[in-house]
Amino acid sequence: MAKAEAAEESALPFEAALAKLEEVVDRLEQGDLELEASLVAFEEGVRLSRRCASQLDSAEQRIEVLMREGGEWLKRPFATEDAEPDEELFDEEAD
Repeated sequence: MAKAEAAEESALPFEAALAKLEEVVDRLEQGDLELEASLVAFEEGVRLSRRCASQLDSAEQRIEVLMREGGEWLKRPFATEDAEPDEELFDEEAD
């Protein structure tokens, strides 16, 4: 990979990197790439996957810093679609 391509890839916003990763996965799943092209696509996919994971980790850390309760910084798990949000976290009267 050329340095210009690497720099361009590292500057991608999360959504663009994820879309590009999905394109790479689609190409690989079609199964019609030559071996060398498959390896190049796989390497690109790994880089994009690591980039996305890093960006998600950074976002999680930023959210954790923003969540404050009782004068102390707390780590809270993210609510999943199945889980109810932590109402106490949003209750202004809670101490």
